[in-house]
Amino acid sequence: MFVNKKYNHPYWSSILMLFLAIILFSCKEKKATDSKEHEGMNMDTPITDTAQAAVYTCSMHPQIIRDKPGNCPICGMKLVLKLRGNKKIDGIDLSTLLKPTNGFVISSIPVTAIQSSTENIETNALGIIAYDTRQVGTISANISGRIEKLYVRFRFQKINAGQKIMDVYSPEIATAQQNLLFLLNNDADNTSFISAAKQKLLLLGMSNAQLQQVIQTDKPSFTISVYSKYSGHIHEATGNMKSNNTTPGIMKEVAVVTDELYIKEGMYLQKGQSIFTVYDPNKVWALLNIYADNQGLIKKGNLVHLTAETAPGKSFIGRVDFIEPFFRKENKTVTVRVYFDNTQLQLPVGSQVKAAIAGNPQMADWLPAEAIVSLGLDKVVFVKTDGGFMPHTVTTGFTHNSKTQIINGLAATDSVAANAQFLVDSESFIKTK
Repeated sequence: MFVNKKYNHPYWSSILMLFLAIILFSCKEKKATDSKEHEGMNMDTPITDTAQAAVYTCSMHPQIIRDKPGNCPICGMKLVLKLRGNKKIDGIDLSTLLKPTNGFVISSIPVTAIQSSTENIETNALGIIAYDTRQVGTISANISGRIEKLYVRFRFQKINAGQKIMDVYSPEIATAQQNLLFLLNNDADNTSFISAAKQKLLLLGMSNAQLQQVIQTDKPSFTISVYSKYSGHIHEATGNMKSNNTTPGIMKEVAVVTDELYIKEGMYLQKGQSIFTVYDPNKVWALLNIYADNQGLIKKGNLVHLTAETAPGKSFIGRVDFIEPFFRKENKTVTVRVYFDNTQLQLPVGSQVKAAIAGNPQMADWLPAEAIVSLGLDKVVFVKTDGGFMPHTVTTGFTHNSKTQIINGLAATDSVAANAQFLVDSESFIKTK
């Protein structure tokens, strides 16, 4: 190999080595400077962890920290102000930090405690107007026979007590009339038999006026008239209805309401068969739905202020007359019955009402409703402990004015998180003992 002797002199070797040393020293200085920049160190004004002065950082490279505005030395983007408002929390050790998040939460949110006070609680409820079933009358067949004439023509027809409903032909009652006339004509002195024959006709459904007419004319009547003993709206008896919806006060299907009567002239009746039921629209109940958490507030005799949707300007007063001892299947609520006289108001049965039920003053321990998290059947609060909050199950009562009654699970000295929902991401993550 050919080597130029001109550059093989020891003088040139010394110059080359000096040049390489200068380059290596410059690189080390630049690396040290960049390292200090990345660590946020400034030779003149060092920034510590506890400093509260404004600092600037890069949104793309958070390791770049400066004490004044500028550009990022890596990407050239403009530095943004970094907030340094974190507070130092004392008294937390490693064991606290390693606790699972579903059983222990570290936070500095405000706390609250239970307060004892007496509250005049008013319960709001919705309901409907329904017939008072205590006033329902039934028209039944006292004899077997055939309907000769029907005087009721449509459902919900208004009838009065003493009004004729139908004429029925019955061989049984015709025979009983002939026996009475035979005794009167052939054994008039046999008062006991004659009295028994008259009583039989009355028990079969004949009125005193009809009986006197038979005796005076000396002729049997082949039909007997059936009269109503009640006033109100007439309904077909349950056994004759084509529809299964027979709950009083609940709107039936339009076809069932407007169709012709199932009972017609020429049909045969059996003795004891229920033909019609009569509901009095002047004697009604307001059926109010009460949710389970307010059930303990309602007592028989409580005053109720009612307003109907059909007469919003005519509110009226009633009292709790009966509390049904079961939950209704369709709405999972307890139903309260409030009796009132509908003679003047004439509210349609089935119309909706709003009610405010006055309760008795309640002395109880209260906690803000937002301090409680509901897990279905369980209610949970976060109790303040050393270093954070722990979930704790409590027994609650009713809720009134954003306050919930605490029955069991907390002491007066316990502090709980004022906003329990703030401490959880999901209710299913809470784990209590």
